[in-house]
Amino acid sequence: MKKKITIAIDAMGGDNSPSKTVKGVGLFLLKNKSKDDFIINLFGDEKEIRKVLDENKITSNNLVITHTDSVVSDDETPLTAVKNSKNTSMWNCIKSQIDGKSDISLSAGNTGVLLVISRMILKMINGVSKPALAGLWPNQKGMNVVLDLGANIECDDNNLIDFAELGSALFKSLFLNEKPFVSLLNIGSEEIKGTEALKKAYKRLNELSNEDNFIFKGYIEGNKMMNSDSNVIITDGFTGNIALKTAEGTAKFITDNLKQSLTKNFITKFSLIFSYFSLKKFKERLDPRKYNGAIFLGLNGPVVKSHGGIDDVGFYHSIDLCYKIIKGNLMQQIKKNLNHLKSENK
Repeated sequence: MKKKITIAIDAMGGDNSPSKTVKGVGLFLLKNKSKDDFIINLFGDEKEIRKVLDENKITSNNLVITHTDSVVSDDETPLTAVKNSKNTSMWNCIKSQIDGKSDISLSAGNTGVLLVISRMILKMINGVSKPALAGLWPNQKGMNVVLDLGANIECDDNNLIDFAELGSALFKSLFLNEKPFVSLLNIGSEEIKGTEALKKAYKRLNELSNEDNFIFKGYIEGNKMMNSDSNVIITDGFTGNIALKTAEGTAKFITDNLKQSLTKNFITKFSLIFSYFSLKKFKERLDPRKYNGAIFLGLNGPVVKSHGGIDDVGFYHSIDLCYKIIKGNLMQQIKKNLNHLKSENK
């Protein structure tokens, strides 16, 4: 009998939890009611979790609750996390991977604490020096994997090469019939531009590029990220986080101004009748909830970070991401890519 995928969820992390996390689980169960290949284990206050389950009439044989008495505070710092976070819902959610009781962990809690706890419990993959935070961005042809989005402010060329291997492995696990095309985010497309770390990484990635692993496409500028052939974008965490926040702000600016313009007066409101479905599709494409969930890569087990302020719909999408990551054998893909890197370095 084939082993079921087990998704461990910190039900208490983030704003308005466990309400949003449990409702998100309810959506996932509803949309996957025909499947029986997964188990969801909710870590947190069992009484509070059951209250939300009962209020929303959520029942399933694929649902398990593991009671924990304490929760990681939003005010907790990474420095105090080691001392204060043991046996919290977040801690036990991640530890369940080490105990062999889950395949992946998901939390909407404190990002810094989540990274520290994950690194402490799961440890780094041998040969990878820094974990990266990877996210999914829409582009004209499908989706991009972008990393690092803020886990590492400074990165050298070896870190960027690791990120390329990790990011292409994630892409292959999520999009099974597509090839990863890797680019380095830079201020220009010419080889002479960029920092020394970027130039060294450029040269090395050119050497590593092959059909089985990933195809290296060179440098990419910020204004080409959404409409190029590249689908795995590599950068340091400082630049990546700025790019992420800029993209989020730009998308909100466009949608807010479009809404304002189309509801300005009777004539513009009337015109909505003729463009309703196109505008609805446009809005859905830019809905950030669909892309909720950043993945910590480089650890001996996958950990997904949901946005703390997301609603139940957004949290559902992060659970769906967890399911796809395990179905696509992410850890096996990472191992294959890193073995390729080691063989090239010999």
